[in-house]
Amino acid sequence: MIYHDIIIVGAGLAGLRAAIEASDLGKDVAVITKVHPLRSHSGAAQGGVNAALANNPDGRDDTPDKHAYDTVKGSDFLADQDAVDVMTNEAPARIYELEHWGCPFSRFKDGTIAQRPFGGAAYPRTCYGTDKTGHFMLHALYQQCVKRNIKFYEEFFVMKLVVEDNQARGVVALNLGTGDIVSFASSSVIFATGGSGRIYGKTTNAHVSTGLGVAIPFWEGVAIKDMEFIQFHPTGIIGKYILMTEGCRGEGGYLLNNAGERFMKNYVSEKIMELAPRDITSRCIQTEINQGRGINGGKYVYLDLRHLGKKKIMERLPGIRDICIDFLGVDPIKQPIPIHPVMHYTMGGIDTNFDGATSVRNFYAAGEAACVSVHGANRLGGNSLLETIVFGRRAGEHAAKNLKAEKEKNTRIAEKAKKEQVKYVEGLFKNGGKENPYEIKKQVSTVMDDKVGIFREETNMKKAVDEIKELRIRYNRDSRPVKSGKIYNYDLLWYLEMKGSIDIAVVIAAGALARKESRGSHSRTDFAKRDDDNWMKHTVAVFNDKAPVITYKPVVVTKYQPVERKY
Repeated sequence: MIYHDIIIVGAGLAGLRAAIEASDLGKDVAVITKVHPLRSHSGAAQGGVNAALANNPDGRDDTPDKHAYDTVKGSDFLADQDAVDVMTNEAPARIYELEHWGCPFSRFKDGTIAQRPFGGAAYPRTCYGTDKTGHFMLHALYQQCVKRNIKFYEEFFVMKLVVEDNQARGVVALNLGTGDIVSFASSSVIFATGGSGRIYGKTTNAHVSTGLGVAIPFWEGVAIKDMEFIQFHPTGIIGKYILMTEGCRGEGGYLLNNAGERFMKNYVSEKIMELAPRDITSRCIQTEINQGRGINGGKYVYLDLRHLGKKKIMERLPGIRDICIDFLGVDPIKQPIPIHPVMHYTMGGIDTNFDGATSVRNFYAAGEAACVSVHGANRLGGNSLLETIVFGRRAGEHAAKNLKAEKEKNTRIAEKAKKEQVKYVEGLFKNGGKENPYEIKKQVSTVMDDKVGIFREETNMKKAVDEIKELRIRYNRDSRPVKSGKIYNYDLLWYLEMKGSIDIAVVIAAGALARKESRGSHSRTDFAKRDDDNWMKHTVAVFNDKAPVITYKPVVVTKYQPVERKY
């Protein structure tokens, strides 16, 4: 039996930043993570993190308010504007804090933190460390946690959020190294488990990003929000789906079709070109491909960096060059990079306010697992890393300051939940079916790729909802027995993760089917216009064993009234 004041699940940027804040406020904090913290998917973020520092000569009059407006406009006016203001106003302090903690940002010649242009931004406000920004930030925050002697439970897999009387009491986790199921009692729980990208088959996301961290609280009655809004990054390399950072285009890269044309001029202003927001750029690339203008008539176009020159590529995009050489045999100094859009980010997640609080007392969420909402229908590049450090810090602070210790009661409740999980897992070892659960999950991903992708239409989405529901029934009813080994039983881990992925896939498809408009990343060919009269609202889903119960709540509008989104 283990007790800590605050349990944080997930050791990426949001989880680490929450842990630092809660520890600095004197609380006993522990972080549970299924992989070593430095393997968290935050480390894969490449291009940068936004803040209105006004260091770039082309952005001397940048301000947090201008950052806020770009974010709200980029969100297609679905972001909650009070939350956006919190994020953009806190951004400079969070970046300077990271700088003081040793994060090695790239620099201008005057010694200030370098900032590059990113899509949808009126000013070059994206701070970066070459093309390894997330990696550098993750190391900096992990070192701060080590300095504070914060307790980590590495290679522990959380199976259940313990909730009683609408209050979080702890979690139950599987110790992968021993096979033991362990209860962790606490007086507050923060989920910072990352995105849900592996619900799709073609994704930039790591294999750890399955959506289970959203499903676990969802099963306990916590609402999840805006799950239909899925970001497709414009530039993933063909066949591998590895991200080519937006920094490639921020540094001046071109997108070319089979005629060698910079085709973005046909869709947005020539001032913007390749630096349109991600949803627009992805649709433009996919349209070129669909209309036969892909390279050699294929399903990709070129991202061309050759004109940037060897010196600039080696200084600012060295990781991109390494990836291209290692995975494609292409040197971007000499050859264009074959790319196409690929699923990248989950705008939706656990419904929280801007302190990370949810509808369940003492349960918080932050980072990509959460939906504050600061991204609305489309996230701007550079705002995801910012979200993690702003709202991770706020969740840690709020959890620490509002802590009401009930150690004995929570310990008793968590121990009871552990016994129930032991019984549940023993039942999985005796499953009576013959279905291969991996094949079922593969079919779910194919349905999501094919029918709930960049372009969406009612007939296909109805089929998607029906097919995923049927696959869910087969998964729960007819799966073969789970392997019964103890030590590093990944068959058990993956079975549980796939269960979460399938349930969240239903929510994504059902929310997309219900939303009869096009807004941000949600682009319907049968409802091509944004409809503010009927759909200026958040989708809220609550778990029901047969189908998610979907309701809606209003978007918070403060300073910026919705207008047509033009670039």
